[in-house]
Amino acid sequence: MSKALFIVDVQNDFTEGGALGVTGGDEVAGRITRYLEGHAGEYALIVASRDWHDADNDNGGHFHPEPDYIDTWPVHCVSGTEGAEYDEGLDTSSVTHHVKKGQGQPAYSLFEGTTDEGEKVSELLEAAGVVDVDIAGIATDYCVRASALDAIEHGRRVRVLTDLVAGVAAASSEAALAELAHAGAELAESGI
Repeated sequence: MSKALFIVDVQNDFTEGGALGVTGGDEVAGRITRYLEGHAGEYALIVASRDWHDADNDNGGHFHPEPDYIDTWPVHCVSGTEGAEYDEGLDTSSVTHHVKKGQGQPAYSLFEGTTDEGEKVSELLEAAGVVDVDIAGIATDYCVRASALDAIEHGRRVRVLTDLVAGVAAASSEAALAELAHAGAELAESGI
């Protein structure tokens, strides 16, 4: 039985100073790096996702000049821009697979992305025989939540590393974690 780590959207546009920066984003990037220093060898797969939106369209209505911050958002994580790159505090040297999601459309879950070779996350998990998935990243109340729910739906045992996530807002993050626990996810600290 092998294990995977998902690192969700630890990107410049989602950390402090970014288009949709969340408080604690830079700290989460650094904490994930420290966690990987001691734990990368425990994982058969380490999958890091990035929002990777098109520059020349509204990405299926995802970008909006008057966003509601629920279904529509300001321009963020445009492919090839500094905002779409990983936060500089995140060391990606132990990442085994890089996934891009939201190419021309809204996408929240890491499962909606593909590698540059066109591989889907569900295929990577199957090929590696992954049973357990640990999840870290940004934002607790959006893409971390969606990725964890999809992992549960794909029959995996999920553990959300609560000290390695940052959310948009405290109330919605707490609600997301409660929803995930109700859906069967384990909420645990990383131990770093």
